[in-house]
Amino acid sequence: MRPDNAEERAAVVAEASSWLRTPYHHHGRVKGVGADCAQMPLAVFEAAGIIPPTDVGPYSPQWHLHHSEERYLGWILKFAREIEPATVGLGDFLVWRFGRTFSHGGIVTGVAPLTVVHALARARMVTVDHVALHSELSRRPMRAFSPWGTP
Repeated sequence: MRPDNAEERAAVVAEASSWLRTPYHHHGRVKGVGADCAQMPLAVFEAAGIIPPTDVGPYSPQWHLHHSEERYLGWILKFAREIEPATVGLGDFLVWRFGRTFSHGGIVTGVAPLTVVHALARARMVTVDHVALHSELSRRPMRAFSPWGTP
């Protein structure tokens, strides 16, 4: 890995962008066919060579509504370290609390303005959104993670 990670970050952004308009499908992980907000980022980071192939096992689409266990954060912390949201760079990962846990995430594809590619059930597809203008994201607690550096 190069110290500045510019090539790796660009590869993550390019791969994430190639998933745009993929229909939303719970537990889906096939570009152009179906993906959710857990499987799409895993597939992106794998395709860019940032993480090894990973299977998180089955999970309920309502987990975040009925449990307090931070399963989504547990998956992220295997491959990334938490960073300050103000320091995010291209290819980093943002997560938001929906329900009782941090259970929705997106890959940073722009920093000024801050934009993410994410699989959004409400949009019924993988989409790109300006975080500050997306009312649902802007009003929720957010955390930031980077796969670069020591987790």
